Amino acid sequence: MMYKSGYVAILGKPNVGKSTLMNQLLGQKLSIVNPKPGTTRHKTLGILTRSDAQIIFVDTPGFQKEKNALEKHMRVAAKSSLEEADLVLLMNDVDGVRSQDQDFFQLLSGISKPVIGLVNKIDLMREDEIPLMIEKFSKLLPFKKVMDISCLTGKNLDDLLNHILEYLPEGEPYYPESDVSDRNERFFIGEIIREKVLLFLHQEVPHGVAIKIEEMKERTEKNLWYIKANLFVEKDSQKGILIGGEGKMLKKIGEESRKEIEKFLSTKVYLDLWVKVLKDWRKDEQALKRLGFNLEQ
Repeated sequence: MMYKSGYVAILGKPNVGKSTLMNQLLGQKLSIVNPKPGTTRHKTLGILTRSDAQIIFVDTPGFQKEKNALEKHMRVAAKSSLEEADLVLLMNDVDGVRSQDQDFFQLLSGISKPVIGLVNKIDLMREDEIPLMIEKFSKLLPFKKVMDISCLTGKNLDDLLNHILEYLPEGEPYYPESDVSDRNERFFIGEIIREKVLLFLHQEVPHGVAIKIEEMKERTEKNLWYIKANLFVEKDSQKGILIGGEGKMLKKIGEESRKEIEKFLSTKVYLDLWVKVLKDWRKDEQALKRLGFNLEQ
């Protein structure tokens, strides 16, 4: 049997489970997960290398209305993933088709690439409701297949992998066997910190926070890594909320981030967090570039 390799784009509205799906299929956590819409900001590759195939999953931001330069970047990143994809997974969930989904139907109706439809979160449905949901979703696009899955329980994910392999082209692997992503350690450390910000802060504040890792240095004499990160907010009022009374919120974010970063790096870490104001950075393309966003995607 010939070796197969290819790109699989995961598309869907915000909070439909795209990042959770990729993490489950890879068997490890690469993309951060949070119920808040807009959690995924970057196009991120997750690479699954097997004896018979290399599957490169592309986790994309959910489509959002372009209220600022950041959301424009997120929308462009989602669209660009289609250009390199050999197969598309379009995710929906038990909430059914909403107005947000129409963008995807319009986008995918004009492409010749195979599309598999996925109805996620079926663990929240009664068994007798699932066939009707599948039938409704199947009529919306000429899907190669529509499947019900649960990223939470793992139901039907092995079957999904088998169907993915059916539609991948034959070819050599794109990445070395040891690679699990196209992103470096700094990116994932920044995402870990941002995940804790999303976890502990609410309303609009966490969406106005960007993380930049300014320094990573091994301190061999102390047998640890020193990591300095700047947390950028858009205005002074957000800075106060992020730091918290007597610095308690920033300390909480730092402690929980450090624990997970130590697991990620398998070493002790000294995490040095600073909060700075970068006025209206989400609206400023130059600020986005400074913060590491690739606006050319």
